[in-house]
Amino acid sequence: MSKHYDTLETRDPEARERALMAALPGQIAHAKTNAPGFARILKEVDPRAVTSREALAGLPVTRKSDLLDLQAVERPFGGLNATAPGGLARIFMSPGPVFDPEGRGADWWRTARPLYACGFRAGDIIQNCFSYHFTPAGAIMECGALALGCAVIPAGTGQTEIQVQAMAALRPAGYAGTPSFLKIILEKAAELGSDVSSVKRALVGAEALPPSLRQWLREHGVPRVQQVYGSADLGNIAYESEALEGLILDEEIILEILRPGTGDPVAPGEVGEVVVTKLDRDYPLIRFATGDLSAELPGVSPCGRTNRRIRGWMGRADQTTKVRGMFVHPRQVADVVRRHPAIRKARLVVDNPGGQDRMILRCEVAEGAGTPQLAAAIAETVREVTKMRGEAAFLAPGELPNDGKVIEDAKRYD
Repeated sequence: MSKHYDTLETRDPEARERALMAALPGQIAHAKTNAPGFARILKEVDPRAVTSREALAGLPVTRKSDLLDLQAVERPFGGLNATAPGGLARIFMSPGPVFDPEGRGADWWRTARPLYACGFRAGDIIQNCFSYHFTPAGAIMECGALALGCAVIPAGTGQTEIQVQAMAALRPAGYAGTPSFLKIILEKAAELGSDVSSVKRALVGAEALPPSLRQWLREHGVPRVQQVYGSADLGNIAYESEALEGLILDEEIILEILRPGTGDPVAPGEVGEVVVTKLDRDYPLIRFATGDLSAELPGVSPCGRTNRRIRGWMGRADQTTKVRGMFVHPRQVADVVRRHPAIRKARLVVDNPGGQDRMILRCEVAEGAGTPQLAAAIAETVREVTKMRGEAAFLAPGELPNDGKVIEDAKRYD
């Protein structure tokens, strides 16, 4: 039996890139024609011209944080859906509320691939402890499990003793859910003296998986624990393989890592915001900014899968910070940087010495470029853009940390 889900996973990377770029014009044309929201967003875009990543980078970004406002104006999906609500399989309501669609067809969320990579096979039983109530996480994982030929225990969240009872009686081969809840179940099983040793693999997500927790789960009977990274809007984005060296991208998405607050790609390996274009006919999200931070890894996975890899979830990109009662946004920092070509990279540090809020724009510039005149000019631009006073400080290239932060809130309170 193949260790790979299909031959798409082991394609020549250049062949994959050609296929993705060839699909772009049709996907954008489909979104413009069938999704009224994208007809407005992409009004000035000629789909035939979008055949490269460079061309894609010129399109507007639609942010997850925009969904509340878009959906309030045009129910239920802000006009971003290309399939009418009545033609969908399910409609979900996440807190906000934010509405998410699920189209018809097997494995609509594309989670069979990460389940397969975690070792699940047809005939396995999976205890699915992602939530089933209004939000899509439970359905996201169930769709992939059913497409793979697995049976699903729709356990959902909570009711720990019943979870243990089901696990002991039905003997599932594995678990899907958050890693912290699996730990709770295993602890309760030990307390009750219940045998849940059938669970040998777990596909986990929706929260961080620190190395210490992965090791704890291994030491308590679950030797194979792998992560999947996705969202209610996009489904599967990336997943771990047995190599445990980064998360491998799904075959049906185009990933960009952008500088927070902008539409500009970061340098290779630099931390930035995860932005996805999804090759889906029902909900054709184009340059959809998740609000999550990550970075691309070089090379390919030793497991044989050849798609690009990311480091996984590294925090949130929305670094909006309050200064003297007013909000400063990452896009404002980007605006300041754009006006001064000498700045290669910048971070706005907000602190409060003596209890008074202060802004310092720490700028990486070439040797000799950090003159008093440039500092004064940057300070003036900061004032113009944010309507508040700020200072400039200069650093050599590479001195700012590679963590995706554009604004650092360093205020301290006693």
